Amino acid sequence: MNIDYGRRKLDAVHNYSFIGKRVLVLLFLLMPIPAFLISMTIGTFPITTGEIAGVIVSRIGMDMGHPSVYETVIFQVRLPRVLLSMMVGSALSASGAAFQGIFRNPLVDPYILGLSSGAAFGAALSLGVVSWIPVQLSAFIFSLLAVAVACSMARTEGRTPVVSLVLSGVIVSAVFSSLLAIVQIAVDERALQSIVYWMMGSMNTASWSKLESSFPLALLGCLGILSLRWRLNVLALGDEEARSVGMDPERYKGIFVISAALASSSAVAVAGIIGLLGLIVPHILRMIFGPDHRTLIPLSITFGATFMVLVDDLARAALGFEVPVGIITTLIGAPFFAYLLRRTRAGGWE
Repeated sequence: MNIDYGRRKLDAVHNYSFIGKRVLVLLFLLMPIPAFLISMTIGTFPITTGEIAGVIVSRIGMDMGHPSVYETVIFQVRLPRVLLSMMVGSALSASGAAFQGIFRNPLVDPYILGLSSGAAFGAALSLGVVSWIPVQLSAFIFSLLAVAVACSMARTEGRTPVVSLVLSGVIVSAVFSSLLAIVQIAVDERALQSIVYWMMGSMNTASWSKLESSFPLALLGCLGILSLRWRLNVLALGDEEARSVGMDPERYKGIFVISAALASSSAVAVAGIIGLLGLIVPHILRMIFGPDHRTLIPLSITFGATFMVLVDDLARAALGFEVPVGIITTLIGAPFFAYLLRRTRAGGWE
């Protein structure tokens, strides 16, 4: 009788835990909605949620009598900035989760293959030397070039060992950092300030044109990761285990690297280098929900978008001046990450 009672109690606890986890997953998936609404009301020009709804209704033909400046603030300033922040957060977080699964390494982020150094060099080249090339285009091209060079260096005899890929990324990153240093030494003071500010990461130049140029590529990269996310669980076990179940690890590693590089490159090209986001968001989710990529990837997309847009809110409204978001992500993310790390075993990797 005592055994039956204990079994029923264990089943009840298990069911309660299962339902609680499903509810928590749903909450994290829906987080971008309230974050979007809150972010649209934050700024130096005070506009309430009701006024925003009224302006949107006016836009579709029913004039609610709001001043025209409301429409300018909402549609030309805040909406592109909020959407761009959410896109950047989703792209970097999904890429970070994918790279950590491929490399089976908790210290990996989207910049592991020299992407950030390549993007910084491309941006510096545009800002200080060849100004006729758009900054976003130059950063995007050189970030993808850095990833392509790292992958080419690591590939031997038709295979791309993970250790070789990481080492190649370190070497490529060092080369582009040296090239960046040469550009910084050669340019004038004004161009140097622009380069340093771009490298800190910021959303203050958000516009519809930036969103239109980067969103399709970021979406393509995120969809590639999302649609194949269950294969990350197999890749995370190792190449031999993947082959034992009939899966070609080289092929899928290539698909994930291209998808993640495409998403993160398009984000870095329009927002600059935002440190730690692609590292801490997947880790926070892994500590809460576990290592299953079928859940981790969708949550990285939604929670990454939420985290990034709220950080941008702080960056533009907390102080009397705007702070680069890369600084805020580090100052907020690092203590929270340390707190979760102390409360979980090995950051959720066990």
